Amino acid sequence: RMTLKKTIPFLPVAGAAVVASQILYAAHRPDLPSYDNNETSGAFGDPGLPGFSIVALGDSSITAPGVHHADDSFIRRVAASLTDRHFVNLQSLAVGGAKIAEVRADQLSPALAASPDLAVISIGANDAIRGVSAGAFRADLDHMTSSLLAAGSMVVIVGIGDLGSIPRLPRFLRWYLTYRSGRFDRISAEVAAGYPGAVKADVRGDLSRAFWEEEEMFSGDLFHASSYGHDHFATHVSEAVEKALTAR
Repeated sequence: RMTLKKTIPFLPVAGAAVVASQILYAAHRPDLPSYDNNETSGAFGDPGLPGFSIVALGDSSITAPGVHHADDSFIRRVAASLTDRHFVNLQSLAVGGAKIAEVRADQLSPALAASPDLAVISIGANDAIRGVSAGAFRADLDHMTSSLLAAGSMVVIVGIGDLGSIPRLPRFLRWYLTYRSGRFDRISAEVAAGYPGAVKADVRGDLSRAFWEEEEMFSGDLFHASSYGHDHFATHVSEAVEKALTAR
């Protein structure tokens, strides 16, 4: 009898068509609402305070479809948390649905051109869901992290929560997406650990349990985080930002 451990590595190849078709169905369910992406760029705080610039790279975790207002997004909450000491300029380059190769190709250059004090990278969910190889993900994330650090930016890598908790996805895929997202989150942590000046946010553990146990963490589309979910994300990402600032 083939064990679960032995079958997992073959799923990205042998089951790619099945996984893709099920995700495509889940993404276009007519019984659930769909939401527009938000423009989360903005300026926050007192212009008289020292300036601090943030560039956000990534996917819909940054553009936050499903929140009540753009200010509810975790990235704007993180910016607002720094206004006790800084006038914060936040530039979002994120695109909903992006995979890491697209972020590297389309978002990294403008991020480097902006010369931010802090770069926040929130990417990986679409890669984990759509069968991108772990090796390719690691290589792209490592390249972006090293490039941003070399340009003088601090880097916070958000990582990936437990995608198996997403209620919109078919139940038979949940164990697989828990495995995949966990692997990609560990890669994110390993990349961050390899560079002074990079910090990985803790988005598994208590945060993942909350997404499994509290339906309010998800918006009405049962896929993206709600305003309540983004509030939880902001707490964990803000802790990582403070670690980066302390290390600096």
